[in-house]
Amino acid sequence: MRYKLTLSYSGAEFCGWQIQPNAPSVQETLQKALSTLIGETVTVTGAGRTDTGVNAIGYVAHFDCSVAVDTAALTYKINAILPNAIVVHRIELTEPDFHARFDARRREYTYYIHRTKDPFSRQYSHLCTWPELDMEKMNLAAQHLLGTHDFSCFEKTGTDNKTSICTVFEAYWKMDDENHWSFHIAADRFLRNMVRAIVGTLLEVGRGKRSPDSMETLLASHDRCAAGESVPGHALFLSGIDYQL
Repeated sequence: MRYKLTLSYSGAEFCGWQIQPNAPSVQETLQKALSTLIGETVTVTGAGRTDTGVNAIGYVAHFDCSVAVDTAALTYKINAILPNAIVVHRIELTEPDFHARFDARRREYTYYIHRTKDPFSRQYSHLCTWPELDMEKMNLAAQHLLGTHDFSCFEKTGTDNKTSICTVFEAYWKMDDENHWSFHIAADRFLRNMVRAIVGTLLEVGRGKRSPDSMETLLASHDRCAAGESVPGHALFLSGIDYQL
């Protein structure tokens, strides 16, 4: 039987979603907890990787087991033994062919920045204190990301993806309040480090270090060195996964 999990996690304590040698991951933590409670070895498959320190809200995963489980009781029990950085919102029986990763059609990320020092934002937001930061120009630049492109200029070097082509549905900045801004991007798939590199590049546009129209040339270059520096992962959230467009 196949079960679907919906969960959220704070990434600060983990090396990311995927199991890594000699470092704690969200995937491994869940597998150990489920295996203990169900009484058999359980493998958890997630909707996709998140990098070290990156957070997730409404993340989706699935696992198979040979016995029927009381999903409400299992949800209660697993939350009792998981670390505080992970919460399972629900566990539900799903179709045998449901796949958390391959069935996902749209993924959304949100990146948070704050413009002045704020001790209550620093855990999940990136401090950007430059006097001038032009959101209008950043949004003009973000429009060049829409559509289907090769995004290898924003991809971490050394990855083994078969393709760097993604389709971006939305990409925009908004002002949550005068001090707190957020960047929102949705696509069919994302490359490793892609969102953090995009945000770093757009911040350079906002600072006047590159023009909004330069994004077209950057995308065509396929050169990671031509893009901006990646911003820190602690302010990035995987904020939505949709299985229907």
